[in-house]
Formats: sequence, C-alpha cells, structure tokens
Amino acid sequence: MRRPGLLADGSVASLGVVNPVDLRPREIDPALVGYFHQQLGGHYSADMMLGPLDLIGTVTEQYRLISDLTHAADGSVRRDLFQAGAAYAALAGWLHQDAGLWDSTAYWYGIAQTDAQMSGNTDLTAYALSTMARLRSDLGDGRAAVDLCRRGLSERHRLSPRIRVTLLHQRAHGHSLLGERAAVDRLLDEAAAVTDAADPSVPWGAVHHNAYFFEVQRATCYGRMGLYAEARRIWDRINSGMPSTARRDTGVYLARQAIAHAATGEPEHAVALASESARIAAQTRSARHHAELEILRRGMVRWQHDPLGAQLDRALAPLSPDNR
Repeated sequence: MRRPGLLADGSVASLGVVNPVDLRPREIDPALVGYFHQQLGGHYSADMMLGPLDLIGTVTEQYRLISDLTHAADGSVRRDLFQAGAAYAALAGWLHQDAGLWDSTAYWYGIAQTDAQMSGNTDLTAYALSTMARLRSDLGDGRAAVDLCRRGLSERHRLSPRIRVTLLHQRAHGHSLLGERAAVDRLLDEAAAVTDAADPSVPWGAVHHNAYFFEVQRATCYGRMGLYAEARRIWDRINSGMPSTARRDTGVYLARQAIAHAATGEPEHAVALASESARIAAQTRSARHHAELEILRRGMVRWQHDPLGAQLDRALAPLSPDNR
C-alpha cells in the first residue's frame, strides 16, 4: 500500500490557479450536465471491472473540465455543474482510496465537500460526509466514521432515501470497528428498510438494487468484529452468485470469505479461495484488495511451516513484486 505523501499522477494537477479570463461568463449548453452524469455511470461500471489505477487519470481530467466550465457558467447550469463536479471528485477520492493513496483521497473528498456546498444540494453535502466516513473506516477510526455519519443524518428529514441508506450503512461500519454489534444490526436493518424507496436515477450514493448489497455490508462488519462463523455463512452465499461484471468486488469478497474460513478451522478452503482472489487482485491492482489478502496471510501464520503454508505462498504468488 502506498504511503501518505505520494499523490497519484493527475491529482493536484487537476486544479490550479484560475486565469481571470476563464472566469468571464459564457454560455454553457445545459446538455453537458447530462453528458457528464452519463459518463459517471460508465465510470462506476468500469471501476467494478478494472480497479482504480486505470481510471484515475480519466476521472480527474474530466473533473478538471467540469471545473473549468463551472468557472464560466451562470445560474442553474453553474449549480448543476457543481453537483456533477462533487460527484466526480467523490469518485476520484474513492479511486485513490482503493489504490491506497490516503493523502490524495482526503484531498479529493475535500474537493467533493466544497463543490457540494457550492451547489447548495443537501443530499450531496451529506453524501460527501459519508465518503469521509468511509475513509475513516478504512483507516480504522470507527469513532470518526460514526460521528461523520451522525452529522450527515442530523437533517435526515431533508435527505432522500438513497442518501439516508448510504449514511446508515457507513455508520454501521464505524460501529463495527468499535465492536458494537447491536448498533451494526440496527443500522443495517434500518437502511435495508429504506432501500426500496431510493431513487435509482440519482447519480450518487452507493445503493445498489441487488440481492447482495446489505449482506455484503453485514458480512464485512461481522468479519471486523471477529464473528467469523456468521460472516463465513454469508460470504459463502454471496460468492456463489456474484456477477462476472463485478470482478474487482468479487476478488475482495473472496479474500474476506477466505479469512473467515481460515479463522473457523478450514484452511484448505481458504487457500483455494485465496488463489482465485489473488489472481483478480493482480489484475485490478486494488490496494484495498491486497490488504485483505495480507490479513489472510497473517491469519494463516500458524500453518506457515506446514504444506498449507507453501500452498498459500503459491496462491498469493501473483501479488509478488516480480509478477506485477
């Protein structure tokens, strides 16, 4: 995983000092807003298949274009471009987070928060808080994740169901880091009850209308809390039906499934799962995925001098520097 202080190419370069000439109002076709939102949906899909590094440059460059247009736009077009910019900056933040680039992740989430505030969109502002909570969860700061989501939900009566769901499940992840199972279950149950009312046309917010979304959240939280037997049963069910278009997520889920099997005394199955997971990780180059497989390696240290240890080493060989 890359260390703080190293920014991915294209991050800071996507913003710069604004030339006063670029601030002169000019007519911006409102249809461009729809174009950017359409492209955003494609980027979400590509992320599921490619992983972060192949998309960072494209997404950050498109944000630069949106930012340039926003400088010159007026009225409702300017507001709508700020909304598009916030969504692109949030995606850029996620891509950097998946790549393990913490400093640039926080940078982009800060840009998303600023653009959301400029747009005046309550949903987007709360969504930007949820992205910061997701970063805090990845950094192990459950209390900060809970506090950020609590702040986002403080005006829940003004939020769309889609954003309420996003904040609720992110808050559950924060509670899982604190070992608070009752809060995890309550929040995920509440979020699931709201999902049917979520508008799928809203171009931001991580609500997916599929059979696995909340099971994934629950299994992930249970694994963090050491509830491996329960997590294993859920992962077994999820990974038996993952679509081929979700290759990156499938690899992460296989790693978490392997961790649960190793922790419950099934190391042979864990090695088999790790082999497929590592193959996908080598292709998508997700640092988050690599971190899950390192957790598995540490969890199987008791077998390092057994034949299983050698089998695990072979399974994880695609992640070695010589094979990248």
